[in-house]
Order: sequence, then C-alpha cells, then structure tokens
Amino acid sequence: MNLSVAIVVLTAVVCTSAEIPHETVYVLGCLEKTKVEAEAELQLDGEEVVYAEFQSGQEVWTLPEFLGPFSSSTVRNFYKNAVKGRRLCRDALALWIFEEKSPPEVKDAPESTIYPRAEEELGVENTLICFANHFYPPPVKVNWTKNGLEVTEGTSLSRYYPNEDGTFHQFSSLSFTPQEGDVYGCTVEHTALEDPKTRFWEYEVREVSGSSAGPAVFCGVGLTLGLLGVAIGTFLYVKGQQFN
Repeated sequence: MNLSVAIVVLTAVVCTSAEIPHETVYVLGCLEKTKVEAEAELQLDGEEVVYAEFQSGQEVWTLPEFLGPFSSSTVRNFYKNAVKGRRLCRDALALWIFEEKSPPEVKDAPESTIYPRAEEELGVENTLICFANHFYPPPVKVNWTKNGLEVTEGTSLSRYYPNEDGTFHQFSSLSFTPQEGDVYGCTVEHTALEDPKTRFWEYEVREVSGSSAGPAVFCGVGLTLGLLGVAIGTFLYVKGQQFN
C-alpha cells in the first residue's frame, strides 16, 4: 500500500538587492513504497532551484546560485533542514499509519499531453515533450513509439515535481526529426490508470499557397466593391446634375 504524509509547504517572500519581491516555496513530503521515501525541494517563483539527493548525501542545484536571491537561512541550510525534515516526516508517517489502522490508498490518475518544444519544420531536429500532470502517487512510466514501434534512443524522463494541490507532474522527452507520415506516440502508465493512456503527434503539412490566397481573394473582392461604390456614387451625382 502506498501511503504518504501530506506535503508540507512553507512559503516566504525574499527580496533581491533591487528590492524586487520573489516567492520562495520549500516543499517536504514522504511516502511509503517498499520503503519510506522522502522528497525535499526549494522553488523560486514556481521554478525548482535545488533538491535533496539523499542517496548521495548532497543537494543538487537545478538553477545556478548567482541567478537568484539565495541569502536566506532557508537556502543556506537547505540540505541540513531536508535531513531533519525527512526524519520528522518518517516519524509522522509511521504515527499516522498506526492511528489510521491501514487507511485506504489514495490515487489520482495523470492527465497527459504531447507537443513539440519548438515550431516544427520538416527535416529539422526537434524535441517532443510528453507532459503528465496531476497524478498521485509518483512516479509515472512513459514509453515512446514511432509508427507503432517502440523507441528508446533519444528519450529521457525527468524527476517528478510537486504541485500546490499535493499531486505531481513529470516530463518525458524524445529527440526526433519531423518527416511526413511519421506518427509518434507517448504512453503513460500509472497505478491509478486501469489501462495505459496514449497520446499521438503527427506533422501537419501547411498549405502555404492556399492560406495566402485567401487574403488576396478578399482583398480583390473588397477592391471591386469599393470601385463599384464609387461608380454608383458618380452615376447618381451625374444624374442629379442633369435634373438640376
């Protein structure tokens, strides 16, 4: 049974030397799988800055320190606080399981979408992103296919990141070169899904000549109607002068 203590979110506002306010969020949580696992990370304005890598016994920076206002004690003592928090989280989880007497397992199925990182062009290397969001518990498993065949080369899977509502999100990417007729799929697997969920992406050929013809036609029609209006106005004016 996968159980977890509610994620603890501590929010503080810090300022840079230019007196620009930033929101710093400290996230701590733990869950029971085959063993109790803990997660701790620090976010700055919604972006992950640093997370605790408990297996290697160190913090891992995902954003360079010089890019943000990291003078607060929360940042300086991040890993030390993460270790203390993990211990506290484990104790709280054990107590909660004991008090609840085998509480029911909570699950949320992921939502998924697939899209290219940059505007796609035929023959130009690009990256497909498969985004899984609002799932619990973490993580998800993602498989890629090209024209129905499994693809493993050029794929990657990110860490899972917490959302404010207690769920998680995760990215998977695939390096590819768009070609006409190729169909790519990303399949997301999760314990809350009865069946894996697959999303597909295919290059769409743009009809440049057709799209450019539209404005030209409308412009021509508009010009014709405009000239017709001038002709009618002139005709009525001449007729009026004759009657006068």
